[in-house]
Amino acid sequence: MIRSSIIGLLCWLTINFAQAQDTTRVAPVAADTTKPATQSADDLLGSLTDSLPTTQLLPDHMIITQRLFWGKKGLMRITNASPLTTEGRSNELKVRRTMLKLHQIGGFVTLAGFIAQGIIGSQLYKADASNYRSLKELHESMATAINISYATTALLSLTAPPPAIGARRGLSTIKLHKYLAIVHMAGMVATNILASQIGKNPELKPYHRAAAYTTFGAFATAIVVLKF
Repeated sequence: MIRSSIIGLLCWLTINFAQAQDTTRVAPVAADTTKPATQSADDLLGSLTDSLPTTQLLPDHMIITQRLFWGKKGLMRITNASPLTTEGRSNELKVRRTMLKLHQIGGFVTLAGFIAQGIIGSQLYKADASNYRSLKELHESMATAINISYATTALLSLTAPPPAIGARRGLSTIKLHKYLAIVHMAGMVATNILASQIGKNPELKPYHRAAAYTTFGAFATAIVVLKF
């Protein structure tokens, strides 16, 4: 039941990321849109408090989760928790900055979990009867922890308030980060599905391992392109 719920959540997150626009980069409205942007994570976070235009408080394009919480008729508006005003949007950008910082921290925590899981998994493949059960239980517990950390990290990005108006277009590390997110989310779904089927069909083990390695590679690269 828990694994099925996690798989469902990961599928939903994957769909939302696939539909997402480039909403993590905020630039002044009058920015030059003809020059490709090269941004680091520090540049990203440092630009999240840019001043807002008075004529439009929300961007034209928002992902479903942002509309659900922060749209004109979103949960934060109808409950009056965050009225749609110039001052309110300025505060929301500060919240966005904090949430994306936590998103970065969660990414590193999850990456550490992936590395630990890879070590445990390699030992599990070579384990004999004496320690197979204990390694399998540790592997499953680590998988649950990683899924929770991964989903939390993704939700921090997907539910953060939308950026200011005037996102820069063109080639950017932020877009690459987004495309890699689609890959590693799909990999997470595949890894969990295959893991749930291995007990019935041990021949799926190589495919499970390949999906896990692909997920790790895409996830690690997504972090590297922002940080370095």
